[in-house]
Amino acid sequence: MIDIHAHILPGLDDGPETPEDSLEMAWAYVKAGYTTVVATPHVIPGVYDHTRAAILRSVRRLQERLQAAGIPLTVLPGAEYHVSDRLLPLLRAGELLTLNDTGKYLLVELPFYQIPEYVSQVLFELLLAGVTPIIAHPERNDFLARDPAALAEMRARGILAQVTAGALTGLFGSAAKRVAAACVREGTAQFVATDAHGPDARLEAGAEAAALLGASAKAFLHTNPAAVVEGTAMDPAAFAGASSSRRNRLAVFHKEGKGKSFASDF
Repeated sequence: MIDIHAHILPGLDDGPETPEDSLEMAWAYVKAGYTTVVATPHVIPGVYDHTRAAILRSVRRLQERLQAAGIPLTVLPGAEYHVSDRLLPLLRAGELLTLNDTGKYLLVELPFYQIPEYVSQVLFELLLAGVTPIIAHPERNDFLARDPAALAEMRARGILAQVTAGALTGLFGSAAKRVAAACVREGTAQFVATDAHGPDARLEAGAEAAALLGASAKAFLHTNPAAVVEGTAMDPAAFAGASSSRRNRLAVFHKEGKGKSFASDF
């Protein structure tokens, strides 16, 4: 599995505090079945003002420590940008750090309660510049949860989305679980990532979400993330939403009395 949203770099945000903490988290990733992780520290103006160079340096240092410790995990550079009008100047200056630094995909966090008017223009100009925004955890965004049509409109414009594995497993409550399941079912999300901040339940939820997704797990947890880290175009099939086979499997799963809440969400 490939995780495109992870807070694994030490001392940069609300993730691990020390290099040792990052190594512990890396071991947990390996045990959970991950081979590759994109490090996406928060970049929030006035809170976490990390530069592209600082993140790249931190990734290099962590990868060196992983190799020295014999931990078979590849960590790639990236960031989770809180959307603001500063993104476009950073892009023009060559300072915007896309996922795996390919210049193709950018992980973006939207304001929680409402989406200011400037956000639409920023996302549109990113697309015009050849950078595809990926909306982080839309299921935990109050505005999008109340207005799912807004996310569908974004998808129609070419904007992608990533739901959190823990949301699919119920870690963030029934409301987030319902919205995350709808994103998977309707094709408004193309990725499932952990958004892990340590060797905790968020990370462990990746394997559980894979089991719940069944045959579609490969697309959400490997194929689509692989296209992102390689900086290549995604297969149009990635946008089709839940397959009929998965719907049928979950219906049977529900009928037999297993995983009732998750199945009914689909």
